[in-house]
Amino acid sequence: MNGMKVKIDSAGRVVLPKNVRDRFRLKAGSRLELEESSEGILLKPAEQSPSMVLRDGVWVHLGALPEGLDWNKLVDHDREERIKDIWGR
Repeated sequence: MNGMKVKIDSAGRVVLPKNVRDRFRLKAGSRLELEESSEGILLKPAEQSPSMVLRDGVWVHLGALPEGLDWNKLVDHDREERIKDIWGR
């Protein structure tokens, strides 16, 4: 992929090719670090912190919930599935 050419639009945006986005797991909203040097510009994925961490033996979610997620429905669905497993249905 070295030497690939991309264009800058009138708003200063650069579109990364899909295969590059896929390889680096970049999606809309992903953050990139920009470094300047005498050779040019380097873009690299910004350091990401994990959304789940283990605190005192308990997994804690630090990230944001997906848009539209209904926490109560999720808990109710999980509870129903567990009851079905217990009763063998």
